[in-house]
Amino acid sequence: MRLQSAIFDMDGTLLDSMPTWEHLCSGLLREMGLEPEEDLDAIVSVMTVRQGAEYCKERYGLSQTVDEIIDLVHARAEDFYHNQVQAKPGVQKFLSLLKMEGVWMYVATNTDRSLAEAGLRRAGLDGYFRGLLTCAEVGAGKNDSPEIYERAMRRLRGNKKDTVVFEDALHAIQTAKRAGFRVCAVYDESARDDQAAIQAISDYYIRSFEEMFETEVLG
Repeated sequence: MRLQSAIFDMDGTLLDSMPTWEHLCSGLLREMGLEPEEDLDAIVSVMTVRQGAEYCKERYGLSQTVDEIIDLVHARAEDFYHNQVQAKPGVQKFLSLLKMEGVWMYVATNTDRSLAEAGLRRAGLDGYFRGLLTCAEVGAGKNDSPEIYERAMRRLRGNKKDTVVFEDALHAIQTAKRAGFRVCAVYDESARDDQAAIQAISDYYIRSFEEMFETEVLG
């Protein structure tokens, strides 16, 4: 895998955090005494936090403002990112190797900045990256636009030939591939039903970052 720069998704790729997000919205609605639709969490999983809040407000007629709903989501996630989240196996060793080899790295995440920064610090990964971009900051989710990858690549002073995007979710992989990026798909249990489609379109596929040390990573 030859690369000079790398763009990493965070949740489900760097951090073992998807179980927390998988049922966050449905759990929040149940706390409000509402019964969410069966596939609510799958629907909002491809949205930014703001888009998800807007969807829930309209779909369930919530009395809270969109910003108040976002605050409730943050409150549920804040303790997890500050005190509990862990890096996925092999991540820190792999990032250390890339940094040693002079590879510039950026994080491109759907999670809001304050939570993302807290999660990376908690997992001991914040020192490996030259910066972080969120979907909210670029104004588009990964399901809608490759802008977050394009902008991260420009900040890394890279090009698509020498940049690899690391992602776990099918919709994000599809977006990056359509934009011409090389993609390394990283297995996460939250995307277990999409693995055949993910493997079919990705340039590289790993079940764990620990696999990267079984072969010559940068060869």
